[in-house]
Amino acid sequence: MIFASDLDRTLVYSNRALDELGIPEGTRLKPVEKKDGRWVAYMTESSFYTLKELSRHSLFIPVTTRTTEQFNRFTIFTEDIPLKYAITTNGATILYQGEQLEEWSNHIFQTLAMDSASLEELFAVVQREGYHFGGQLKKVENLFFYYILNGFPDSFAKSELNDLVAKYGWRISLQGKKLYFMPMAIRKGAALEYICQREGMKAIAGAGDSLLDLDFLDICQYRFVPNHGELACVSKKTGFTLTGKSGALAGEEILQQFLKLCFTLISE
Repeated sequence: MIFASDLDRTLVYSNRALDELGIPEGTRLKPVEKKDGRWVAYMTESSFYTLKELSRHSLFIPVTTRTTEQFNRFTIFTEDIPLKYAITTNGATILYQGEQLEEWSNHIFQTLAMDSASLEELFAVVQREGYHFGGQLKKVENLFFYYILNGFPDSFAKSELNDLVAKYGWRISLQGKKLYFMPMAIRKGAALEYICQREGMKAIAGAGDSLLDLDFLDICQYRFVPNHGELACVSKKTGFTLTGKSGALAGEEILQQFLKLCFTLISE
């Protein structure tokens, strides 16, 4: 059985996310990501041990918008919790036993060529239509781009911008201070479906906080959303289970629900 989850702001929390969302005094944290010799992201200790137990009894698949290089900064998946699969780059890449699955990557590039404007074309359209964002621009492997925003223009209308880019086969997602521009063809859900078919398994449960997680959650039988996430505002419409807790404790709650489901299904 497959359990799949987004990482950042779902199970894993950066220093910035912890500062923004808070964490109750006395909560014990486990460092899980190291960058330039410094710990930069954490889970609660309870989350870590619950995930370790879950991974012994099921196929756990991390699903992230991070690039493979950024994903590989997580020490827990090299030292503590070995993975069979991981989905990175928002679904553009599937890792199998730590190596890129070439047949999936080839499929993605063929689909992009047919269904979406190129990154440079879309970027030019956004600029031409008068959208200028204060902040740092990041381009990811010539596949998609995002801004780390300093703030929002006074005239910013998310729905109007999304309608514009949709004409070119793209969509947007706002995650904290990051505004993503993503081709429709690059979807976490498509990558998870591919793994399910490859393994002959069902996706039992999934968790995620952003609109970029919506398509992979849709193929999971049980779906969990942290109450601080972008998806929280649509959870009632889509039948998702919203956590009672926020921040890192929401990740803890989600993993406890995953493990409970796993043991329930094993015992049936």
